Amino acid sequence: MNRSLLQKIAMPTALLLVWLFFSFMLDRDALLGREGARFLFIGSRNLTQLFIEYSIVATLALGMFLIILTGHIDLSVGSGVGLIGGIAAVLIFKEGWPAPFALLGAGGSALVLWTLIGVFVVKQHMPSFIITLGGLLIFKGLFWLVIQNSTIPISRGGEDNLYSLLTTYSLPPQAGLILALGLTAVIAWLQFSDRRERISHGLPPGSGAAMAGRIAIAAIAIFGVVLICNSFRGVPVSLLILTAVAGAVYFITVHTPYGRNLYAIGGNEEAAVISGIQVDRVLIGAFVLMGVAVAITGFMMTAYSGASTTTVGDLMELDAIAACVIGGTSLKGGRGSVVGVLLGAFIMTSLLNGMTLMAVSPELKFIARGAVLALAVWMDVKFSRA
Repeated sequence: MNRSLLQKIAMPTALLLVWLFFSFMLDRDALLGREGARFLFIGSRNLTQLFIEYSIVATLALGMFLIILTGHIDLSVGSGVGLIGGIAAVLIFKEGWPAPFALLGAGGSALVLWTLIGVFVVKQHMPSFIITLGGLLIFKGLFWLVIQNSTIPISRGGEDNLYSLLTTYSLPPQAGLILALGLTAVIAWLQFSDRRERISHGLPPGSGAAMAGRIAIAAIAIFGVVLICNSFRGVPVSLLILTAVAGAVYFITVHTPYGRNLYAIGGNEEAAVISGIQVDRVLIGAFVLMGVAVAITGFMMTAYSGASTTTVGDLMELDAIAACVIGGTSLKGGRGSVVGVLLGAFIMTSLLNGMTLMAVSPELKFIARGAVLALAVWMDVKFSRA
């Protein structure tokens, strides 16, 4: 089988197998129509929760994607998620800051910290693996100091605020459908624009039927998600945040010179320097964008937990890396796509969600996550040698 075709079908096939397994284990009674049985895994309630969890993991994975594209890695993001979310919670609960200002203040801290990491990597020539491994430990220690090893609520008096609404607010059903229609129209317009641009440059435009198929698949997926969410509470705002982040990362990597520079540096950094690319600026910029992703993920993860606790963000760096590699991003840099990362994150989230519903013990969850990460790296090595 063609290697390119194998890579394209591997992720959807893996996702389908994961869903079939958990559906069989958890929903077989409901699928057989037995009285009193209800859907656990593929029910609208769990799927909506799954989309919220997916939004959190995928947002962090998209930031990691920008780092891995350059041939670097960031092991500090899990601890950073806890730290930045904890700073915002402390500013709200203990200092009395309004939620928007607390989020801005904590987000500013993330930008400073990840800019410093980028500077250390670029200016001091420190391996990203080492500096971010140090960051993992430093940020974890700072996180526990900030929250004083206690549980810090994200609101005062239990009232909803901008922070808590990040994972609890849902759009009205009509708004969700309008959004789905608009998003489908945008995707169709992008496909037509890309085709027109290729024709104008004398390049093969590709099959019109294939383009129509891509638009149809996107429309089915978008409206399917909206209808599932609408049958529970509506489209969660966290999914909108992920859509915005994914759109921004897609635009940066596909339609800007900066994105092409990321791929060039990951492909061959020496050649990138010779060709005139400002490698230092590009790398620091990638870490700054990683800081933005960490801040957004930290806010959503802490809001989803309902409070800042010492376990927020644990091992999320591994989930983010695994999502990227499963999605076809090369750990050597220079290869990967936003769509692949989104699919990889969905596989990881579905796996964790299904194991939780099956009441799998924590130790087996660790084994499963480690096995998936090892398998993803093995696949990356095999495809790189092919």
